[in-house]
Order: sequence, then C-alpha cells, then structure tokens
Amino acid sequence: MTDHKIETISSIYQAFGRGDIDFILDQLTDDVDWASCPDSDVAPWHGIHRGKAEVPSFFKALGDTLQVTEFTPLAFTSNDTDVMVVTHWAATAPATGKSVAMDIHHWWRFRDEKICFYRGTEDTARTQSLLRQD
Repeated sequence: MTDHKIETISSIYQAFGRGDIDFILDQLTDDVDWASCPDSDVAPWHGIHRGKAEVPSFFKALGDTLQVTEFTPLAFTSNDTDVMVVTHWAATAPATGKSVAMDIHHWWRFRDEKICFYRGTEDTARTQSLLRQD
C-alpha cells in the first residue's frame, strides 16, 4: 500500500537535496504553520514562520549558516493526517569550521493534500555548540 502523504514528504526531501525550494512551497497551504524548534532562538532558522510567504526565510537562514553534508530519512510513519519522520543529518558551519551529526524529527500535517503544519526538532545544545565561536 502506498501512502500519498509519505510520497509527498519523500519528494520534499529530494527537493531539499537539490535546492528546489519552489517545489517545497508548492506542497504547502497558504496559511502553513512552519517551525523548527519553535521555542528556540539558538539558530537563525529556529522559530515559527507563519504562512507560505515566510517559509523561504527558513531555508535562506539554514543555507546561509550551514552546509548540509548528509540528510538521510531513517523511518516514516503516518496516520490519516500526519507523517512523522526520523532523519539523520550532518552539517558544517563554515563560520566556525565545526561539524555536527544527529538524528532529527519532523512532524508534518496535511489538509486537503497540502502541508498545513510542520514541526522540526533537533538537539539545540549541539546546534548551539556548532554555531558558537570558541
């Protein structure tokens, strides 16, 4: 059995890998609630982005700060509206020369076959260490 929601998320990850932000935006509702570590200000991509028009700033902040060196989805699960993904990722911060690798979690919610909600979590202490000049 194929799950359309999981296929969509897989396609988003592929688009991320090739830098195709327009494809990702096409999968979102206009009023998407998008956040990576919503209560954190450790990294410039953290926090809430409300609406499709704010989502590109998430990707710009991420791209301006890190070089992602690995992004491997490890496990997907879904129900009627949501997809949960565990992903292993690694990155280097050119400003500090430091690298990190960790498992991160993504929660995607769909409405009318579009993504209306995204939450990403990561180890913010490790991210802070990656970005901090020592």
